[in-house]
Amino acid sequence: MARGAGAGGPEALVCLGQIGAPHGVRGEVRLRSFTAEPAAIASYGPLQTDDGRAIEIGSLRPAKDHFVAALAGIHDRDAAAQLANAKLYVPRQRLPHLADPEEFYHSDLIGLEVVDRAGEQLGSVVAIHNFGAGDLLEVRLDASNKTELLAFNDTNVPRVDVPGGKLVLDAQASALLTTGSAEENDGTKPLSRKQGG
Repeated sequence: MARGAGAGGPEALVCLGQIGAPHGVRGEVRLRSFTAEPAAIASYGPLQTDDGRAIEIGSLRPAKDHFVAALAGIHDRDAAAQLANAKLYVPRQRLPHLADPEEFYHSDLIGLEVVDRAGEQLGSVVAIHNFGAGDLLEVRLDASNKTELLAFNDTNVPRVDVPGGKLVLDAQASALLTTGSAEENDGTKPLSRKQGG
């Protein structure tokens, strides 16, 4: 989940990746990238950890399901181990502008109110997931405090109003959420409502 102001406010920090275990003895680390083009994580300039440390990627090379990264100032395995599991953030304003009005960053959607066509608040978006069949909104319902998963597409979500802080569901999607028949559930790639459904 993006930190800072919900719904992509100006001071929001967006998670672009996560450092994994050390790789070798010279301070390299495994790195998972969450950017649309995975290698682009190195082009965002200094990244920031949860505790405010600045991290610069010196070099990046692909591995099986991650990258191996050399980080500026990290020269041995012990220093690399101290960064294990650290998430890497950039300020929202450093992300590229999305030209397509039907594309959104996860951080723009997390925290939005979910309302029906009449404007009645049903809940709020707490996460975005994609398990391979399209993007899903995880919505925490106001009435029960449970979360439900709902496909993020033009049919279910005909209107997204990021500046207004809400997304509007169609009648059928609203009914799915309020009757509990959507799939019940216990974080920088742009996503599009055109992708799934």
